[in-house]
Amino acid sequence: MKNLVRRTIKVKNTLDTRQIAYLVQCAGQFKSDVRIEEEEKRINAKSIMGTISLAIKEEDIITIVAEGVDEEKAVDEVCKILC
Repeated sequence: MKNLVRRTIKVKNTLDTRQIAYLVQCAGQFKSDVRIEEEEKRINAKSIMGTISLAIKEEDIITIVAEGVDEEKAVDEVCKILC
């Protein structure tokens, strides 16, 4: 069974388009699969359209999940943008 890193956070600020692009660019730097989960929705954090579709806003509770060789660093860096 594969390991993965999962961290649930409260979003600090509503993301505008520029911040979403930065988040996607950040997630894209990692070899790991990086996902953002909110309630029943799961999106690929490397997908700009998927990330926009979540409409992440201040005070949302979301979970960052990464699986792969650099999963811990991927979760840390994505969380830095959102927390």
